[in-house]
Amino acid sequence: MTPYLALILVPSPWMDKRGGVAYYNLTAGGGSMLINAGDGYGEPMNVIISGLSSSAYCGYMSADLGDGNGWVNQTIELRQDYGKPGGGTCLESLVGGNRFRIFVQNGTAADSGALFLAVSREEPLPEHHDIVPDGYDIGRNQLVSAAVGETWFHGVKYNTTAQNITGLLAAGADGINHGIAQDGIVMLLTVTIN
Repeated sequence: MTPYLALILVPSPWMDKRGGVAYYNLTAGGGSMLINAGDGYGEPMNVIISGLSSSAYCGYMSADLGDGNGWVNQTIELRQDYGKPGGGTCLESLVGGNRFRIFVQNGTAADSGALFLAVSREEPLPEHHDIVPDGYDIGRNQLVSAAVGETWFHGVKYNTTAQNITGLLAAGADGINHGIAQDGIVMLLTVTIN
C-alpha cells in the first residue's frame, strides 16, 4: 500500500458511527465538490474513500460536504513521501509530487464517514508548487493506481477496489483553481481489511 494512503488508514473515531452508505451526494445537501482555494476558485475533490470501507481506516482550505456542518477546514493535508517517512515530504517540496487535502463527511445531515480527497500533482519548489498541467487528473490516477488491489502495510493486508463516479463534478476548467481542466471523474475507493 502506498505510504501516503496508509496514513489515512488509521483508527478514526468518526468511522465508528458510519451511516451504512458509501457517501452522500454533497450537492443534495447544498455542498460543493470544489474546495475553497481562497481566491474565488476551487480545487476538485476527485477521490472518495467509501464510508463502507473497513472501520479500521480512517494555510488550510475549506469545503462544504453537504452534511450540515457548512464550510469546514480540511482534516489533514498530506504530501507524497517517496517511501521515506519523516523526510520524504521534504523531497516532495523540492521535486514535486502528490498532495492530498482530506475532509470527513460526518455532519448530522449526512454522516457517511466517507473521506473526500482533493488530490493533485504539484510542480517542484522552483515552480512554487503550482499544479502541473492536467495535475488534478494525474494526481488522482496515481493515487488510485497505487492503492487498487491487494496491498500490505505494517503487516496488515488491504484490498482496495475503485469505481468511476460521474455527475458529481463537472468536467472542464470552469471555477477550477489555476484554470486547469479536469475530466470530471471522481474515483470511489472501498478499502477492506482481510
